[in-house]
Amino acid sequence: MASESAEDPKVAAAVAAAEAAGPPSGESVRIDSWIWSVRLVKTRSLGAAACKGGHVRVNGERVKPSHSLRVGDEVRLRAETRERVVVVKRLIRKRVGAPVAVQCYIDNSPPPPPREAVAPAGIRDRGTGRPTKRDRREMERLRGLGGPTPFGGHAGPGGPGSGGDPGAAPGGTGRRGRPIGHETTGGRKARGKGTGGTARP
Repeated sequence: MASESAEDPKVAAAVAAAEAAGPPSGESVRIDSWIWSVRLVKTRSLGAAACKGGHVRVNGERVKPSHSLRVGDEVRLRAETRERVVVVKRLIRKRVGAPVAVQCYIDNSPPPPPREAVAPAGIRDRGTGRPTKRDRREMERLRGLGGPTPFGGHAGPGGPGSGGDPGAAPGGTGRRGRPIGHETTGGRKARGKGTGGTARP
């Protein structure tokens, strides 16, 4: 390790910062403080909650937030959507940056799952625009919506086999809510003589 730090000034600086963040000689470091300091959890309270919930194991055993950590201990932590497995190299109790944090442990974590395995159905990448009708049908199928009904067609917001109000007239409605069957081709009611309507007074 000494030769590595001598070759790379950045690594040497990270090691020095990690050692400076360590506890005074003879003092121990709590597990909830350590996993927060090396950036395995976002806050110390989350680290304590993970310990209380049984999501943190040291050398295979569930531990309390106050458990004292030692160099060489294996820490297993279930964080968000992946499991972290690290071996303690340095004990620190102050939160440090990512380049310094990686100098405090050996990372034996399994690779993270692919993005497709953790992304919920219906989430679209940014910049892809609005979904097409085909995209919407596919998302509804994934969510368990739609599908054929006993009367044919597909179930929609308005009920089986229709996309609107189930109590609407068969002909539908036009502008201003008037039934389409009551309108002429021109879209206006017939008025005047010779058209069957009544002339205006």
